[in-house]
Amino acid sequence: MKKRAGIHQAHRGPRIPGTAQVDAWLLVPVLLLVASGLVMVGSSSIAIADSHGVSTYHYLVRHIIYVVMGALLALAFRGIPVAYLERISRPLMWLSALVLLLVFIPGIGRSVNGSARWITIGFANFQVVEAVKVMVIIYMAGYLVRKADTVKIRFFDTLKPLVLAAMLTGILLVQPDMGSAAVITAIVGGMVWLAGAAWRHLFILGAIAVPVFGFAAMEPYRLRRIVSFMDPWADPYNSGFQLTQALIAVGRGELFGVGLGASIQKLFYLPEAHTDFIFAVLAEEFGLLGVMFILSMFMLLVTRIMIIGLMAHKAERPFAGNVAYGIGLWIGLQALVSMGVNLGVLPTKGLTLPLISSGGSSVLMTFLALGIVFRIRYELYRDAPVKVGRVANTRGARR
Repeated sequence: MKKRAGIHQAHRGPRIPGTAQVDAWLLVPVLLLVASGLVMVGSSSIAIADSHGVSTYHYLVRHIIYVVMGALLALAFRGIPVAYLERISRPLMWLSALVLLLVFIPGIGRSVNGSARWITIGFANFQVVEAVKVMVIIYMAGYLVRKADTVKIRFFDTLKPLVLAAMLTGILLVQPDMGSAAVITAIVGGMVWLAGAAWRHLFILGAIAVPVFGFAAMEPYRLRRIVSFMDPWADPYNSGFQLTQALIAVGRGELFGVGLGASIQKLFYLPEAHTDFIFAVLAEEFGLLGVMFILSMFMLLVTRIMIIGLMAHKAERPFAGNVAYGIGLWIGLQALVSMGVNLGVLPTKGLTLPLISSGGSSVLMTFLALGIVFRIRYELYRDAPVKVGRVANTRGARR
């Protein structure tokens, strides 16, 4: 019986590669966050659509289109082997710098509200920094594999990727986009730390980075944001307007919320209600319970992505593991910053809430990144049964 069981299991291995099981711990939080985003974009954008003279559900329909496109993009990248991403990882850091510079080329770049962050692609605008985040993660994953031993002991190998990140940060500050610059710097630093870099090296680099960002924050409009963050009620109708309206929305929600569609703050009081401040509208309509639900879904999603990264490292696939770590850091940090801004814990930054906020570029690139994570999980599952089958078959043959 044992011999037959071994042979049976050996035959199960080769049958699975084309139909690997779906990771429910990864898929369920993604679906629930996307569904929450569809509900909240539909609820928060009605007044904005009316003010812009478009149909009532204009922004919801557009968001649905981007979600569908993002799902197709995720499926496409799930079919790309992780080994191929590793082969193309080397030039991606320099390519990301070139992509960021496209926004300054007349006829290609487009400025919105004084910020040059978009390029025109056909009939739509694309925020290039969202693609840059993915490219930086893939580059860093390859770099940390190539420097797996030296990055732990040599200061220069720890410094090099952070210098390249500083280059991207400089371009982003010119656009200006300090929020994305901080996220990219944190992703690179987090990936280097997870790769085992020495604490003293990271401390030195952190001590250098803090005054640089402090100097960048001295820009008059950024300084006003920081000052208003400390006491938004001191100037509630000017510099503190966004934060005070967000806090009013959160306070009105109390425990159970005022009900779906019943938000008052989204009616022209809260700026960017369907993008940057959608979490405040959610808190108003669904209360503390809604806030805790979204927090728990992001915690589950990020935790599962990091576990997949750990599984990849244990399976001796360091590149795949580093990519998963980077994507987990990106989604977790951006969600944390976006929710922190809405709750008045952090100064105002123009960052969307992944999978929930309206915003085509963010939706597409987040789905693309998740497609890569699903591919990593698929390859881990696909190859594991083959190894088990071979071991079982070997034992059966010995018997």
